[in-house]
Amino acid sequence: MLTEEEIMKRIREGRRFMHMYDDRDPDYTTDQYLNKPQPPLFKEPVSDTIISLPRDFTALPVDSDFLHVINSRESHRVYTEEDMSLLELSWLLWCSQGVKDMRGKKYATLRTVPCGGARHEFELYMAVNHVEGLTRGFYHYLPQNHSIEMLSACEDLSDFIDDTMNGQTWACKSSVIFYFDMVAYRAEWRYGIYAHRIALVDAGYVSQNLYLACTSIGLGGCAIGSIREAKANAAFGLDGEEEFIFLAHPVGKISAKDKQKELDFYAFVHDYDDED
Repeated sequence: MLTEEEIMKRIREGRRFMHMYDDRDPDYTTDQYLNKPQPPLFKEPVSDTIISLPRDFTALPVDSDFLHVINSRESHRVYTEEDMSLLELSWLLWCSQGVKDMRGKKYATLRTVPCGGARHEFELYMAVNHVEGLTRGFYHYLPQNHSIEMLSACEDLSDFIDDTMNGQTWACKSSVIFYFDMVAYRAEWRYGIYAHRIALVDAGYVSQNLYLACTSIGLGGCAIGSIREAKANAAFGLDGEEEFIFLAHPVGKISAKDKQKELDFYAFVHDYDDED
């Protein structure tokens, strides 16, 4: 068990991490300013099974009332287990990592989400559970041409989801779980020892875009930081050092009939009310 002194030491370290510059390193510079080659903007596909995604979203009933979308956004943990359509999946991927343009020939991508230095250090992997037309299994998003590649099939994802979601079994009923992978050197090339603070800020942008994209078409989701990453890394072929899963976001079909079930997740707050 950690001592009180050890706890406070960790807290101070965490607070220091939140500062952008450290006066202990006045002469520090990054690989970008040392003119070292920048890392690739994308990962190349590793599978022969590539599925192009639709780009015409006019058939989706997208809520165009932005204030209503903002006010309606909330976390959902109860799903109907109905299939999500491929068009709906395409919309979520486009809104959270889609490439709109390039800056220069290969310096940076301009995407649907902001990112420090336009480094876009994340890759997006998926455990597809209930998506129309897709085999259940593991996939990787290819933003360079808005497509996905199938990495491997898995008929029953329950154990994998339960394990990687740290025992949060409700996620097993989701249509798809997005797993965000940090390609560390993409950010480190520009920001060096401060890259990881920037990356956590960037993760907030991506997560919120995904939340709003879900809300805009009547889907529900919930960002999850408490994950067991080792099994996810293995499933997606990541080494856990240069690349690693650090955030997950289950998404699924929802129903107004399940409102009470959603409220039941917060039944514990009544215990606090009773103590007053």
